[in-house]
Amino acid sequence: MAIMSVAGRRIMYLVTLVLLLCSTSVFSAPASGGWGNNTPTTTFGTCNKIYIRKEWRDMTANDRSSFLRSMNLILKKEGRTPRSVWSGAVSRYDDLVATHINQTFEVHYVGHFLPFHRYYTWTLEKMLRDETNYSGPFPYWDWHRDVGQGDAKFFNSPIWDPELGFGGNGEFLPVPAEQAAFAVPGRTGGGCVTTGAFKNMTVNLGPGNSFTENPRCLTRDMSPYFSGRYLSQNQTKITLQAPNFYAFDVIVEGGPSFEASGVHGGGHYGIGGTLGTMGDLYISPGDPAFWLHHANLDRVWWSWQKLNYPARLTDFGGPSCLMDYYVPGQTQKCANATLDIVLDLGYADLVKRNVKTGYNTTKEIKVTVEDVMNIRNMCYDYDTLLNPSTL
Repeated sequence: MAIMSVAGRRIMYLVTLVLLLCSTSVFSAPASGGWGNNTPTTTFGTCNKIYIRKEWRDMTANDRSSFLRSMNLILKKEGRTPRSVWSGAVSRYDDLVATHINQTFEVHYVGHFLPFHRYYTWTLEKMLRDETNYSGPFPYWDWHRDVGQGDAKFFNSPIWDPELGFGGNGEFLPVPAEQAAFAVPGRTGGGCVTTGAFKNMTVNLGPGNSFTENPRCLTRDMSPYFSGRYLSQNQTKITLQAPNFYAFDVIVEGGPSFEASGVHGGGHYGIGGTLGTMGDLYISPGDPAFWLHHANLDRVWWSWQKLNYPARLTDFGGPSCLMDYYVPGQTQKCANATLDIVLDLGYADLVKRNVKTGYNTTKEIKVTVEDVMNIRNMCYDYDTLLNPSTL
């Protein structure tokens, strides 16, 4: 997602190309392996049920209605973040948005980008189940069913249904002069969302990295062109053909410029554009469509893992700090990311806790990258997976 000057973005785009084309040692393929078991980890406990995630339009009308109702309950429920810490974190939903703001530069363009967002999305699903009694599938957005088939197909997707969906685009607004350099190609909106389940939603945090309460409407600035280019079947196929996790993660995140986007940026800018909530690097989870996009990103990652399972349950790497990718001949600022990196969601975290281990001793349970490498240990799976041979 765009966070640098034009010159800086071009430099990092070249760095990404160098990484992809020159670093053969980084891209060596992991050894193949057979099928393993799905014994749950102690961190998440024993799974009494595996919840199957489904594409939004493949859910029943009743499940879609229930999901939207539960999302609105989370939006209205009082948050756990002390207002003295972040005054704008009003609701339970804001607990999630605030932790994303707080960790923006720690969980993007790093090796643990995908593990963090896997745990992050799982946390919303668990909130919905535990705090609103939602019992249906958690939805994802299969981009291929809507993009690259013309603007009308994109705008008329059931995802944006005005009654039983997330609502549509905002009215067109010109980009302010100070943001002209970051105008997303093909943007078509920018105004408030006026249809769907979130037409009356209040975004409290942001814009940008502001934690101060600033109530305003949810906005969208859709670009069917951008989505069609970066969420295409071919782009997904290229992603799934990555030989190891390091390569996979680089292709998913892409470079920090529009022309170097991967499937991650394709969804953010295809929905949020320049002026939309989801196009804001910090507060992008403020748009409920964020979760459908990231659930599908997770589905792409799980599909890639299953292509060489169980070897890819431990295939992990990348930088541990922002943009510190390996480039031949250059020294990295930080150590490489490892499986023991802790994933902490702050006041939104539902797993971190102290457990009694003896008469007067306790142990803090924390979620690490290793804990989230197998989604079956997190008690969920997907109805369908992707294979590059069929794309």
